This record gives sequence, C-alpha cells and structure tokens, in this order.
Amino acid sequence: MNLKNNFWYFESVLTPRFCNEVIRYGGMQEEQLALTGGFNLKDPKNLTKKEEKDLKKKRDSNIAWLNDSWIYKEIHPYVHMANTNADWNFEWDYSESCQFTKYKLNQYYDWHCDSWNEPYKNHSNNNFNGKIRKLSVTCCLSNPEDYVGGDLEFATFDSPKKPIFKKCAEKIPLGSVIVFPSFMWHRVKPVIEGTRYSLVIWNLGRPFK
Repeated sequence: MNLKNNFWYFESVLTPRFCNEVIRYGGMQEEQLALTGGFNLKDPKNLTKKEEKDLKKKRDSNIAWLNDSWIYKEIHPYVHMANTNADWNFEWDYSESCQFTKYKLNQYYDWHCDSWNEPYKNHSNNNFNGKIRKLSVTCCLSNPEDYVGGDLEFATFDSPKKPIFKKCAEKIPLGSVIVFPSFMWHRVKPVIEGTRYSLVIWNLGRPFK
C-alpha cells in the first residue's frame, strides 16, 4: 500500500498534567516484561532463561496494561484527526488495552510492525474477533531532557534494498502524539541515559478490502 503520509505527528498536544497522571497511574499497576508476537501466548513470569534471552534480542522493556475511559477519551480525538488529515480514512471501531511502556537504560524495541498476519479469532473479547490492527498511536509521556536515546524511527523504502529511516522529530516533546498505520515498520532505539515513558494503543477494524 503506497501512502502519502507514513505517520501523523501532533506536537505537545497532551498536557503535562495528563502525562504525569498516566505515569503515576501506570506505575501503580503490575509491571511485566514486554513480549512480542512470538511469545503472545506466554506468561511473562514463566519464560525460561532461553526464551527470555531470545525475547531480549528483539525487545527489552517493561509494561503495564491500562484500560480506563479517561485515557481513551483524551487520545481518540487525535486518532480520528490523523486518520482524516493523513488521508488514510481507515475504518476502525475498537481499541485494545493501552500499553504503558517504560524504557530504562539499554532497553529498546527493534524493527517490527504492530499488525498480525491474520485477524483475531477465538478471543475472549468478541470485539476483537475478525478484526486487525489498523492504526497505532504512541504518546510521549517524558520530557526529552529526561532521557538520551530511545528514538522512535520509521522505515520506508524507495526500493526493497534501500530503506529510509525517518524520525518525526529529533527530540519529541512531552505530550506529543504520533499516529501511524499498524503495518508500518518502526523501532525504538536503545535508551542510553534516563528513562523514557510512553503510551501505546492499537485500534482495530475489519480487514482491508
């Protein structure tokens, strides 16, 4: 799919109060090691040493799950605006739980895309079944002065052998929101100082036709 816009960037639209409240609230929840698609049916607490080692070759971060209406109420308008402004106009109607993510020293998430190779099925929440991830959103909860590294990058291609790495900004300010199609390849580079906090939400809809 050729896109005119690979992501849509809203700079500093969330208030510091909201960002700090999400960090405070997220820090109160049970923290777990973040998994990737190959481990999605595993309990993070029960990974073998080899499984944890293999996982950390791809991703190393800590997360907690949030599912509160006050968070969605704040973020959803930007998903709708980006979907229109970027001329994607994807049909979507449901959001997964919010992933509160903490990247500490040397933690990162290597190249990946958020979409699966088939729609959800047999999910305990029927709002998931038959749907795919269409729009991803990342909210930057940290001041850029509070960490070094942790850059969010997207990969686009002029040709299959010529990737182009794009940042939405050199330093992403507190409260910024980035929305992008879930099939876009992206990564978070290692944090080399401080802690980077973010909030990620995946938004679902019926498969593309």
